[in-house]
Formats: sequence, C-alpha cells, structure tokens
Amino acid sequence: MISLKGIKKIYSTGDIEVAALRGVDLQIDAGEFVAITGPSGSGKSTMMNILGCLDRPTSGEYFLDGADVARATGTQLAEIRNRKIGFVFQGFNLLPRTTALENVELPMLYAGVPAKERRERAIDALESVGLGDRIHHRPKELSGGQQQRVAIARALVTKPAIILADEPTGNLDTKSSIDVMAIFQKIHSEGNTVLIITHEPEIVQYTRRVIYFRDGAVEGDKLVENPRNAAADVQSMNVAI
Repeated sequence: MISLKGIKKIYSTGDIEVAALRGVDLQIDAGEFVAITGPSGSGKSTMMNILGCLDRPTSGEYFLDGADVARATGTQLAEIRNRKIGFVFQGFNLLPRTTALENVELPMLYAGVPAKERRERAIDALESVGLGDRIHHRPKELSGGQQQRVAIARALVTKPAIILADEPTGNLDTKSSIDVMAIFQKIHSEGNTVLIITHEPEIVQYTRRVIYFRDGAVEGDKLVENPRNAAADVQSMNVAI
C-alpha cells in the first residue's frame, strides 16, 4: 500500500536549511492500523503531509497504492488525494451552514456522482458511524464527537485506499476520543487501511502498529501487543457514569 525509500524533506529559509525528514524508509501494507507518533518537531506532521500528498519530498521514493507520488505534478497529486485518500482532521473541517448529510455528500459532488447515489452513499456512511438519526443536523447542533463522526463518514464515502487521520481526537474529551477510536477500529476490522498521526500515548494503545519519529527519522517501529478494545472501554465508561 505505502512504500517510502530514503524520503527527505528540507525546508530553506534564505541561507538556512532545516531537515524535517532525514531519509525515511517505511513500508505499510494494505489493511494495517498504524499510529505515527513522536514529540513536537519530530517530523510526524511533515510525514503526514507527504503521506497525504499535500506536499512532495525533497528526495526519495514514495509509492501509494502503485502511484509514484514523489514525482507527481501538482495536478496529479490532487487526483491521487481525491481518489485514494480519505482525510480526517483535528478541527473537523465541516461546512457550518450545511447538514451532516450535505457535508458527507461534498466529496462526491466534486467527483460528479449523481444526486441519488450521493444521497444513498452519504446516508449509508453516516449510519455506519452511528449518526443515522442526525443526518439533517448542522455542525453547531452536534457535539464534538458527533462532528468528528461526520468527518469520518465524509472520509469513508469515496471508498479510498487509505484513511489518514491527523490528531483526530485532539479536540475531544476522553469519552468522545475513545468513541472515535472505536469507529476507527470498526473501519479497520472491515479491511480498511487506517493511519493515525497522534501525540497521545493513550490513543496509540488502540492501534495495531506504532511508528515513532524523532529528529526527522524513524526511531522505533513495533506491533502493539494486546490492543485495547475501544468499544468495550466506551461501554465500561457508560456503565460507570
């Protein structure tokens, strides 16, 4: 699914060069559930931008689902993003004046999907994240956790090769965070590839593989032994409350 070889990213400001990534080699197979983590300034955000085709590496090779990303033009990068990646962001990025249904339909509108099919697929996606009864609610009428669920449904609706979530629990309380991770675990169990960029150690426990970044390089890469069951944790919190 993802193959990185010798990925470097150098930012230049006048005569000063800053190496954000220092020759990263990385392989991620289809169907994996991976957390990318590390301290501030470790390179994980730069890695996210490259993985998401939002930026190109200075040098190195990057293949995403067979597409040569490192050498792609701006137009080609946009096409790869639209076809192969579903994004989930910390700030939800929902249109405030449109309903949950309309927000989820938006990527398909840009792709030219007929109206009837757009509606059906958007409703299915919202039902899959437990919001079948909130399809006509606007973002201000939803909790933070529900807004993030809408964002996840929007990412899923185009059936991308990979779901890429950037700090998806960063704006949520503990219960909502675990609830969102339960949805990601469900998405993964259905065979989808999920990558989460996070600085939260608690969130890492719900994934299956953790890649640690420090100083622009991979410091560690290991499987998670006995990942926590987010759905069970949510249930126990409900009982406790």
